[in-house]
Amino acid sequence: MASYSLLIKASAVKELEATPKRERERLAARIRSLTTTPRPPGSEKLSGEAKYRIRQGNYRILYLIEDAISTVTVVKIGHRRDVYRN
Repeated sequence: MASYSLLIKASAVKELEATPKRERERLAARIRSLTTTPRPPGSEKLSGEAKYRIRQGNYRILYLIEDAISTVTVVKIGHRRDVYRN
C-alpha cells in the first residue's frame, strides 16, 4: 500500500499542544499511523461532511483524506465533548 503524506493545520497543532503530555504522545502516534493506514479499523466518516474521525481515549482526531494526491490532512483535535462543536 502506498504511503500518504501528512499535513496538520496550524490550529490542530495548537490543539495538540494544549492536551496533557501523556495524551499528546498517544495522539501523535495515532496521527503518524494515518500515513500508512488512513482508514484504520474504528474510523468513521462523519455524516454530511468529507471528514473522518478516529478516537484516542477521550480525544478525537478529525481529518480529511485526499486519495487522488495521497494526502491526509488533520483539521481538528479535541476532547470528545467539544470537538464536534463549531
